[in-house]
Amino acid sequence: MESRFHTGRRLARLVADRTGRPELGHDAEVVARVLPFKVSAYVADVLVDWERGPDDPLYRLVVPHRDMLAPADFAAVEAALPDHDRLCRVVTGIRERLDPGPDPGAATAAPGLQHTYPDTLLVLPPQGQTCHSYCGYCFRWAQFTGAPGARQAVEGPGTMCAHLDRHPGITDVLLTGGDPLVMRAEALGRYLAPLTGRRRYAHVRTVRIGTKAVSFQPERFLTAPDADELLRLLGGVVRSGRHLALMLHVTHPRELEPAPARRALRRLHATGAVLRTEAPVVRHVNDDPAVWARMWQEQVGLGLVPYSLFVARDTGPRRYYGLPLARALSVYADACRRVPGLAGSARGPVMVTELGELVVDGIARLPDGPAFALRALRTRDPALAGTLAHARFDPTAQWWSDLVPYGDHDRCLIPYRPPAPVPLPPGE
Repeated sequence: MESRFHTGRRLARLVADRTGRPELGHDAEVVARVLPFKVSAYVADVLVDWERGPDDPLYRLVVPHRDMLAPADFAAVEAALPDHDRLCRVVTGIRERLDPGPDPGAATAAPGLQHTYPDTLLVLPPQGQTCHSYCGYCFRWAQFTGAPGARQAVEGPGTMCAHLDRHPGITDVLLTGGDPLVMRAEALGRYLAPLTGRRRYAHVRTVRIGTKAVSFQPERFLTAPDADELLRLLGGVVRSGRHLALMLHVTHPRELEPAPARRALRRLHATGAVLRTEAPVVRHVNDDPAVWARMWQEQVGLGLVPYSLFVARDTGPRRYYGLPLARALSVYADACRRVPGLAGSARGPVMVTELGELVVDGIARLPDGPAFALRALRTRDPALAGTLAHARFDPTAQWWSDLVPYGDHDRCLIPYRPPAPVPLPPGE
């Protein structure tokens, strides 16, 4: 299959042609002026069911939809299309409102190097700061826009190595992006090879790579010119005695149904890497417990380890993909009830916040009313790990910052927001 990608007007024409609805193509062009979208030929030809578009879950995942923008913003971009300078001003203003800034819970050690926890280093190689296709909910969307200063990337493997030399307490390295597996094997090897040394970086015990290549570009492991070299490289990490985990982002069960994806998984299993899966629960795509139950069961059957069900970040087209925490919890709990033990191993729903990873364990019935029960899985402050807290139940809350502590002692995990002042009666 020819390797090509659809972006911008080409993507808009694809949408109009495949669905037979020119208005959907127009909508895609308007929205893509603000939010970055790229769809690989494989995703367009194999995964998206265009006859069902725009109601197909994979369509909703990768294709711009007018509801991703507020109606006033959509109208403003649409009206500005003929005027380039005006369009740039309108788009810049909307992006500034939609982008909440850097990743939560990550301290920047240097450009492209982040610490989520003292023992964990995130590395963003420059060649990996794109993806085969962009998921609409991606919280790093801003760096794909080409805006000055938005791109996150480390200078090179030497910068990573120098940081590891200065911090022997780092045990886990996570290569992320974008998608590091868009990189050529030779470029990826410059980051992995130092981590396999027996002496210099013996303190690095776990290497993780976040990727969606199995579902969005399985040819990467099958027919790409350097596919065999890539697999040998991954196997070398395992042979060095490190734990290699490929964190596969799988948002819908259909992503792993095609034969090429199944063949890619078999080749990856042969490297000795552990294949874990994670994804956010998002509206229009997988906000259905039956979808998660099916996905987890099929993943276990393929030798994968369900790892996390995330809450979608408060960024970008949140109005389109976001769900109330109560709904995310209901989806997770109901899905767990539908599956046997191993298939229910994923943690969730998990929020990655400024404090660290917080999981919503359930809804507690307390004397002053219902409350979300939260637990700290991992925190930047080790003393908070395992801490429990309650937040007042709010059926509309979608994120950590929307919550209000149930009591003073709950402020260790939940940001305190003082109550709004009570308005005085007229004349006072």
